[in-house]
Amino acid sequence: MIEQALTWTEHHEDVLLWIGGVSLLICILSVLALPFLAALIPENYFADPARHRPPLRRRHPAVYIAIRAAKNALGWLLVIAGILMLVLPGQGLLTILMGLVLSDFPGKFALERRLASSAKIMGGINWLRRRAGRPPLQAPAATLD
Repeated sequence: MIEQALTWTEHHEDVLLWIGGVSLLICILSVLALPFLAALIPENYFADPARHRPPLRRRHPAVYIAIRAAKNALGWLLVIAGILMLVLPGQGLLTILMGLVLSDFPGKFALERRLASSAKIMGGINWLRRRAGRPPLQAPAATLD
């Protein structure tokens, strides 16, 4: 079994180099993007029982759809990158949370609040916000709807 794995890696060095390069690129991009994204979250985003809706609807419908599609594409890219970072270098949980904040899907609000109720995750986000000169996020209420 080990011999087969070593043989495979010898014959597929280019694939391993690509995986390593993509991993490094994702790690660098997450380190650059996470502080910016964390600073954009409103202070009461997780604590407010009402769901936040940005004022995008006032724009032309084509612009609204384009912005929403781009936001969701970036969000799901961050979720996938965060999942990869759970085993590769990078800030996996924070990247997943930032991706979820950007994405739209059923049950998003409850999932965000559940993840944000973790002291480790909230501490990481607030550390990023402190570095950006932003006030800390308010923690979600203990009980979820």
